[in-house]
Amino acid sequence: MNAAAVASSAAPAAGTGAEVGAIAVRGVSKWFKTAEGTPLQVLEDINLTIAAQSIVAILGASGCGKSTLLNIISGIVTPERGEICINGITAERFTDWRSISYMFQEDRLLPWRTTLRNVEFSLESGSMPRAERESRARDALKLVGLEAFADAFPYQLSGGMRSRVALARSLVQEPCILLMDEPFSRLDALTRAQMHEELLHIQQLKRMSIVFVTHDVEEAVVLADRVVVMAPRPGRIRDNVEIALARPRDATESATAIAT
Repeated sequence: MNAAAVASSAAPAAGTGAEVGAIAVRGVSKWFKTAEGTPLQVLEDINLTIAAQSIVAILGASGCGKSTLLNIISGIVTPERGEICINGITAERFTDWRSISYMFQEDRLLPWRTTLRNVEFSLESGSMPRAERESRARDALKLVGLEAFADAFPYQLSGGMRSRVALARSLVQEPCILLMDEPFSRLDALTRAQMHEELLHIQQLKRMSIVFVTHDVEEAVVLADRVVVMAPRPGRIRDNVEIALARPRDATESATAIAT
């Protein structure tokens, strides 16, 4: 499975009745072995349903299992107990893992490649002609406002611009699901706010399902339709908070929605 790669959205299997981009987490628990070889439980009986074309934030303190849960949804990590369903299909039967894109906390740009070639990279594993790959990469860069920097190298870009390149790389084949692991945590407040606006605009255009991990309450409420609050290890879902506020949202006022 290669959930970091992305590809064209696939329709659900006939008869599933599920929308493209829907995710179901059912009774998921996960253990890891410590250095001493003893089991350490990081997730306990996680049940979560994510509607197609929605934005869901997974919020919690460091070490509560947020990233592990995201990795399980992506297919990178296998749970000890429970199951994941994508588009109504269980993980064991689901084959189109390339329709799920993963944007990591680090931008992971290749320093020897230009912006254009970094975005194009995820298209190179298939048989797509180079001219088409380049055209799609340029379209993705235009979507994030970086078409003028196609020939720049990563060292020539600011932190915010590098994040935009990483986002363009995640979007280049129009996935039905975008997973994000604290992708804006290293940005300053102003740049992070700009990236929030970009992400919301793109989600409205592309109608993707987005699941993102954060420890920032304001970020969660500004972006998400629903905030899933996790308790400390072993990670458990403490609360599900629907954010019934119109957009655009003021960060300070929005944060009170989850605090209360």
